[in-house]
Amino acid sequence: MADIADKAQSQIDNALTAALSNATVYRGKSALYCCQCSDPIPQARRDAIPGVSLCVDCQEEEEQRARHGL
Repeated sequence: MADIADKAQSQIDNALTAALSNATVYRGKSALYCCQCSDPIPQARRDAIPGVSLCVDCQEEEEQRARHGL
């Protein structure tokens, strides 16, 4: 018989599966040039991330600011 931890894990798994199946992926048009620095965004990045608007360098800066609360 399943113990309480197994039941809880099952509920968590079910909730996570439901949330992931309901998630939508943005499929908008990617920018050709970075919105912050105007450098070209490589085709491979635009293909990999639909709707991308920042180059890798600017995206990394944004993520660092977000992590450090700036």
